Order: sequence, then C-alpha cells, then structure tokens
Amino acid sequence: MNIEQIYTGCLAQGAYYIVSGNEAIIIDPLRETAPYLNRLSKDGVTLKFILETHFHADFVSGHLDLSKATGAPIVYGPNAAPSFDFYSAKDGELLTFGSCAIKVLHTPGHTMESTCYLLIDKEGKETALFSGDTLFIGDVGRPDLAQKAASMTQEELAGTLFESLRNQLMPLADDITVYPAHGAGSACGKNMSKETFDSLGNQKRTNYALRADMTKEEFVKEVTDGLLPPPAYFGQNVAMNKLGYQPYEEVLSKGLTPLSSEMLRAMDDDVLFLDTRPAAEFAHGFVPGSIFIGLEGQFAPWVGALIPSVTQPIVLITSEGKEEETVQRLSRVGYDNVLGYLNGGIQAWDGELDTINRLEASQVEQGLGSDEVLIDVRKPGEYDAEHLADVPSIPLDYINERMAEFPKDKALVLHCAGGYRSMIAASILKARGYHHVKDVIGGFGALSKTALPKTAYVCPSTLK
Repeated sequence: MNIEQIYTGCLAQGAYYIVSGNEAIIIDPLRETAPYLNRLSKDGVTLKFILETHFHADFVSGHLDLSKATGAPIVYGPNAAPSFDFYSAKDGELLTFGSCAIKVLHTPGHTMESTCYLLIDKEGKETALFSGDTLFIGDVGRPDLAQKAASMTQEELAGTLFESLRNQLMPLADDITVYPAHGAGSACGKNMSKETFDSLGNQKRTNYALRADMTKEEFVKEVTDGLLPPPAYFGQNVAMNKLGYQPYEEVLSKGLTPLSSEMLRAMDDDVLFLDTRPAAEFAHGFVPGSIFIGLEGQFAPWVGALIPSVTQPIVLITSEGKEEETVQRLSRVGYDNVLGYLNGGIQAWDGELDTINRLEASQVEQGLGSDEVLIDVRKPGEYDAEHLADVPSIPLDYINERMAEFPKDKALVLHCAGGYRSMIAASILKARGYHHVKDVIGGFGALSKTALPKTAYVCPSTLK
C-alpha cells in the first residue's frame, strides 16, 4: 500500500492517490486529470474509486473528467445529490480496493454530505483518515458555507459538526494519521496549521476544537467566532461541482487562443484583461485597464475573491511560456471563460503602456507629502495584530465593496505584507480611475515601525 499526498500550495489543497495491489483510489482530485492518468498508466493500476469528501467550495474537482476517462465511479457519502451518475455510500460501508478497504464515516457539519474516509490496511488495521474539510490540522471546517443548502443556521451546523467529531472521529485510535483536504491559507477554516498531516492523537491534544472537556455550547461559540465572509466564488464552485462543468481540455483549448493587440482593442468592454506577470514587471508597463494578479502569489484564491463571477470573460497577459499554467490555475477555481492571451506577451502590445510608481520603504519613512495617504490593504487580522500608527485599513479582500473609502483628492500609497497584494489593489484602483497610486516595495516587512510619515491622511473608516 502506498499513500501519496498531492499538495497544491496555491490552493492549500491536498488530493490523495492511494495504491494497493493493482488498484488505486483518488480522493478529492484537482481539475486537470492528465497527471492522474499518467500516474495510473505508469504504475500499471486500475482506478477503482474517485472519492469526494463533499461538494467543494474553493476549487473545482476533476471528478467528472476523471470518471469519464477511467470509468471509475464517483463516490459521495450520505445526503449528496449531484446531477450526474454517482455511487452513494452509506455510513459505515466498506469499499475495497486491492488488499485494503475504505470505511465510510459520515461527518455532517461543514456540509451535510461531508464524509471522511478511514483507510484499513491488509492486516485490518485502521491507519489513515482522509478527513476532507471536517477536520484540519489545528482547526475544523467552517460551519457557515452550507447554511442555505441545509436550511440551517451556522450555529446548528456547528452543533452537528460537534457531534460528528465526538461520535465518529475522536473515538478512533491516536496513531491514525490525519490527511485533511486543506492547510494554512485556505478560506475553508480560520486557524489551520502549515503542517499538512498529523497523528489523530496529537490533534486531540492540540486542536482547540477537539478538547475533551469542551461542551457543545463552547464549541459552537469558538468555531463560529471571527469567521470572515466567504469569497464570492465559493457558491459558484459548489454549483459546478454538483451540477457539472465544461471538460477541462475544451477550457484549455479555448484559453490558449493567441490574440493580437488589434484583437484586444476590439474586445467588448466587459472583457477583463488579467496580467499575471511578476509585480515589478507589471508596474513597469501594462496594458491600460489591466488587473494584476500575479502567478507567484496565491493566484487562484485572489482571482476568486476579486473577480465576482466565474463566467467573467478574461484575456490574459502573461510571462512568456506561462499561458497554459495560467489557464490551468484559473480553471481550478472555475474561471473557464478565458478567451485567449496576448500573443508575444507585453512586448507585442503596440499601444501606450500604463505604469504604477513604486516607493522604497526609506522614501515612505522620510515622510509623505500633504497630498499623499498611506493605506494598509492587509487582512483585518494582520492589521489588528500589528500596524503602523495612524495608517487606516482597507483590506484587499473588500476592495470592491469599500472602493468609496479611498480618497479621490489624495495620491494613494498602498502597502500589504510584502508587496503582492498592494500591487493588486493598485491595479484595481488604476482601472477604476484612481490615477495617482503608488505601491510600497516590500510592504509592511520593509517599513520601519517607528519612523512614520507625519502627514499621513486618516481615511474615513469604520475600523479604529
């Protein structure tokens, strides 16, 4: 038996490829199926099952394309009702492959169909728990995402999750290895560890949500406290995972259509030009009106957070050779309507280029002008933990909703933690008609915490 965790850092997502004898199972696969098919062929094994822990909100699973290519059934636990053919597994049911078995553990709470899969080896020993979004390392799944579908409040879902954890997972042996669907950086929880697996025993000792003396009331309060609104694309990804989507190869083929400068200028006004090059290159020169979200950061989650609809028509401006990777990573979060890319990259653009000025931290520390305002675009938790005095917070996460809070009579100087998010914010503001926008190179990490600009304008904000 061999367990392979296939971890995708951009999504903080773990898929699993498990082989026993001449059969394999795959749990929570990513959208593109070629790597799985190649691995199955290389190993000379047959895919027995495609196991889904729940209807994912933060990425589009590859279950449909993978099932079509291999003939393997898609398996969900109780309460799932997708629009395609699938196998509905019962709580406690054993699914065999090779000389091993998977025990189905229905664990509603994160969603009502949420299911964990317990791996039993050929000696009959329970060895690994694939916990989906029910149990993370250091956290548990947020209980607010399925409220509408379940016709329950987040408190009711949290109470259901409490019972699932206590009745289904915590009685299991301490030496079982927990393999969750996500790690730190995912919006599916709030306190996840950077570790991507752990022993169940250690989680019982260290995970705040698994305290042995915890009451249900305490659990509900702690799990629901401090939850930020989920990204807008979450519901759209759930719908795609439940109802179906375009085959990945069709999405890739359309997205890799080469386009000229003339064709870009002829595009309808509703087409978004998305530039995925490194931040410094984007700042130096970009197609006017383009939005920057660089591949080198948490690309897919920020696309999902900032582009409201997965059906948005998109044209790409990428670094040379990064076109396919960009289409692939967009498809993972359901943004399938990529019309093509600027052939030849930014060097092929034959019109004027726009720019964004960048400041060194030392320039900011020497003092801003009376017409400049420094704004922090990090997450609320980062700002609350530590921030520059008299510098207001307008998180990038909420830039679309809080656009009016950016003063139009000032030059905007933006900083985040390291420079990635502030460049995204700067590009959005530029596209919305804020022409005097600057970015701080290195962000908060580079700024002194004592030498502050004395003329910083305090932007109107509900945050104190």
